[in-house]
Amino acid sequence: MNIIGIIPVRMASIRFPGKPLVKIQGIPMVGHVYFRSKKCKLLNEVYAAICDREVSDYIYSIGAKFVVTADTHQRASDRAAEAMVKIEQITNQKIDIAVMIQGDEPMVYPEMIEESLEPMLKDDSIKVVNLMAEMATVEEFEDINEVKVVVDKFDNALYFSREPIPSRKKGATGFLMLKQVPIIPFRREFLLEYTKMAPTPLEMIESVDMMRIIENGLKIKMVLTKYKTKSVDTKNDLEKVNAMMARDRLLKDYRNKLNAN
Repeated sequence: MNIIGIIPVRMASIRFPGKPLVKIQGIPMVGHVYFRSKKCKLLNEVYAAICDREVSDYIYSIGAKFVVTADTHQRASDRAAEAMVKIEQITNQKIDIAVMIQGDEPMVYPEMIEESLEPMLKDDSIKVVNLMAEMATVEEFEDINEVKVVVDKFDNALYFSREPIPSRKKGATGFLMLKQVPIIPFRREFLLEYTKMAPTPLEMIESVDMMRIIENGLKIKMVLTKYKTKSVDTKNDLEKVNAMMARDRLLKDYRNKLNAN
């Protein structure tokens, strides 16, 4: 199968402008995402989907591949879809699965991408998958920058929200506090179908791409990852991730390659 990783990147983040190029352990964040994603053996190639000259200059400098997309996309999934079509035009090869890997996930492990792909490789009926992870603290559970998710008995997503779900107001205990980890494989045809769906009310209210799928009555398979990572949505997150990655097992390898070049 032709499985491609796509990293949607934009400098105009509302919560943290310019974050793709902020440095973590001396390397711009998008560089971490790229180098780590490239280590996944199931991906034939990894491309950045960009709309900013500063990012393209950096991506070019590290020898990575990229495509330029419109700067009007409100959702990363729409940007990934445009990128997928352009990659097919450039390579003259049809893509079977496009794995969207968010550009603010600098701690992504290649094994996480493999986890996300496993259900699709086993079941042709699955059109889209999301990773999810357990949150360890109530502070994280109540953080509006973390997208929470609740699932049914079969690990299909029921709802995504930036609010704590399920509610803790009635003293509920013993449930998993789950967050979305935005490593999202789409089957090619479904990603194109996604872009034809009009943005939906709850998608816009929650600012979560996946709500467009749920509101159209379609399923999203969720996979619980064992890896502990953190996305970067704020400067405070940046400080935490910078500390967490100080002894990262993958960092030394690609840092040495960068220094050698």
